[in-house]
Amino acid sequence: MYCYSRSSSLFLLSFIILLHNVIAADPLYNICSISGNYTAGDTFSSNLDQLMFILATKGPPTGFALGTVGVSLNRVNGLALCRGDVKASSCGTCIRNAGTEIRELCPLKKSSIIWFDNCLLRYSSLEFFGEIDNSNKFYMWNVQNVSDAVAFNDKVTGLLSKLAKEAYVAPSLFATGEKAIGELGKLYGLVQCTRDLSGGDCKKCLDTAISELPSCCDGKRGGRVVGGSCNFRYELYPFYDV
Repeated sequence: MYCYSRSSSLFLLSFIILLHNVIAADPLYNICSISGNYTAGDTFSSNLDQLMFILATKGPPTGFALGTVGVSLNRVNGLALCRGDVKASSCGTCIRNAGTEIRELCPLKKSSIIWFDNCLLRYSSLEFFGEIDNSNKFYMWNVQNVSDAVAFNDKVTGLLSKLAKEAYVAPSLFATGEKAIGELGKLYGLVQCTRDLSGGDCKKCLDTAISELPSCCDGKRGGRVVGGSCNFRYELYPFYDV
C-alpha cells in the first residue's frame, strides 16, 4: 500500500490508494489549473491538439520534447518527459495516453500537468520553459516502516544525493543506482530532471526534493517526491530497467 500527498504552499491534500492493481497506463496524479479556461473548438483548443501531436511525435526518440503553438492569448507551451530507462515505444504510448487523459481529467483548462509512472506531460498558456516548477508537486510513500528510521533515512539521503551529483552533469539529467544496506538488502534509487533545466537548476531542484524526504517518507521502505521539474524515487527492490 502507498500513500499520496499533494504538497502546496496553499493546501495539503492527502489520500490513500492501493497500488497493487495499478499498471503503468494509469495516471499517478494530475493537477488542473484553477484559473484560465478555453472553449471547445476555439483556436486555443486547436493549438492544444497540435501541441499534443508534436509532443507525441518528438518525444519518443529522445525521451523529451518541448513545443509551442500559437501566438498571444492562443499560445500554448508544452513539455513531455519519459523516464530515462523507458524504451521509445513505451515512451510514445505514455505520451499519447497522457495527452488524452489530461484533457479528460482537466477539461477546457489552459494549464495542466499529469504524471504517469513512465512519463509526465505539462502544458500551459504561460511560458515555463527553463524555470524550476515548485508549485506542482506530490509525495508517494510505502506505508511500511523500517525499524531504524534515522539510520535508514541517512542511507536514502546519501544515495539520492550521490545520484543527484551524477544526474546534473549527464546530458539526460537522469541517474539510477543501488547501495548495499545490510540486513535490508539493497537500496535502489532514481533521480531525474526535465531537460529544459540547466544542469545547475537540475541540481538545485533535486536538492530541494531530497530535503523534503523527512516530510515525505520518514522511515518508509519506499518513497517518491514528484514535481513538474524533477523527481526522485527509492525502493528496497529493483524498479528501473538500465
